[in-house]
Amino acid sequence: MYDIMIVEDDGKIAAMLQAHIRKYGFNGIIVDEFDAVLDRFRELEPHMVLLDINLPSFDGYYWCRQIRAVSSCPIIVISARSGKMDQLMALENGADDYMTKPFHYEIVMAKIRNQLRRAYGDLAAKERVVSHAGLLLYPERMELHLNGRSVAMSKKETVLLETLLERSPRVVSRETILDKLWDDAFVDDNTLSVNITRIRKRLSELGIEQALETVRGSGYRLNPVWTEEAPR
Repeated sequence: MYDIMIVEDDGKIAAMLQAHIRKYGFNGIIVDEFDAVLDRFRELEPHMVLLDINLPSFDGYYWCRQIRAVSSCPIIVISARSGKMDQLMALENGADDYMTKPFHYEIVMAKIRNQLRRAYGDLAAKERVVSHAGLLLYPERMELHLNGRSVAMSKKETVLLETLLERSPRVVSRETILDKLWDDAFVDDNTLSVNITRIRKRLSELGIEQALETVRGSGYRLNPVWTEEAPR
């Protein structure tokens, strides 16, 4: 039985979600300790999270980032906010899907089943590894490894670094990165710069400095400087 953690501050909606989830044979667990969502996540170790955005203490974007830092389990954001920027922010912070209120519970269940199949069922991808000069990226785990050390990454960070690794040491154009991460959505330069900065931070956590180069007017290049830094 799959455990599905429900983080929703509207008690009526939370109860209805739980009832439908149980109706389909899953275990719906309501979490209403909104200042300790990550602690409850660690305790429960659910297979999936349904997460509202408007929460007391910290919003759903914050908790999405916290969960994504320690787990790759599916996260579906459920929110009354219907703007494109809200959906973009949810995906940017690690969510796998987004639904706006009010919603049909049958559609919620269809999305839940789809995410469970992708993560754990027949559609689950076999674990891949993208490697270059000893640097190992596990896209499904969203982990980066080098010389026995590892660092957790967000979904967007993983996609971005995979794109850079696959083309290293060639330059990856800005347009290619935007297409990989956001399809046709409009994204300003600052959003892309923030994600590039995050990649540099993840590499730094593994002791890799000055590897991600900005090529003015072209894009970005990942230089395998870690081969020079590796202990002999």
